[in-house]
Amino acid sequence: MASKKGPRLSGMQKQVLSLFREFLRAARLKPPEERHRIESIVTSEFRCNSKQIDRKNFLYIEYLIRRGKKQLDQLRSPDTIGLSSLNVSLSEKDSKH
Repeated sequence: MASKKGPRLSGMQKQVLSLFREFLRAARLKPPEERHRIESIVTSEFRCNSKQIDRKNFLYIEYLIRRGKKQLDQLRSPDTIGLSSLNVSLSEKDSKH
């Protein structure tokens, strides 16, 4: 079977994809009723950020990765049973800096 090659991912893209997968794995460890909710929030956040953030804004992307890792650590805690979401709008000016 031939391997299917897609576009090569940058190191940062690999970090983001890895973080996304780790969130989905962590969701599997939570109660079934919360799992779907967590997966939905995580998917929505990653999709929203991928559309709104300039791919060349490396500092902001690195910040989001660090913040995501902290949130992932919290989600992995046995004391955490769910995840909440905040809807924060960034102005066009804020998302470019």
